[in-house]
Amino acid sequence: MPHAPANISNGRLLHVSGITARLADGSVAGPGDMHVQATQVLQNIKDVYAAANADINNIVRMTIYVTDIDAWREVSSVIAELYVARPAATLIEVSRLANPDMVLEIETTAELE
Repeated sequence: MPHAPANISNGRLLHVSGITARLADGSVAGPGDMHVQATQVLQNIKDVYAAANADINNIVRMTIYVTDIDAWREVSSVIAELYVARPAATLIEVSRLANPDMVLEIETTAELE
């Protein structure tokens, strides 16, 4: 079933579904590589926010899914700019994601101005 990468509720909250390191052609950037995927996920999140005329600096909640918490700790600084507004954040280690090449997925909620 298709879904939207983001939607706006009550005209004030932008809910962004789990963003992965998918490239425009549908392939996954850096299969199995947490650093490459963190960089691509950050860019993909920025792209979704830009398309919604929203600002990543207004993120109030994040849920981060990783397949290896130890690898995440080594690259978490890559997405540090998502923490500008000090969002509530949860980090969850999962056994796998939708595609076996994926090691990271991030969903966010932002308060719109």
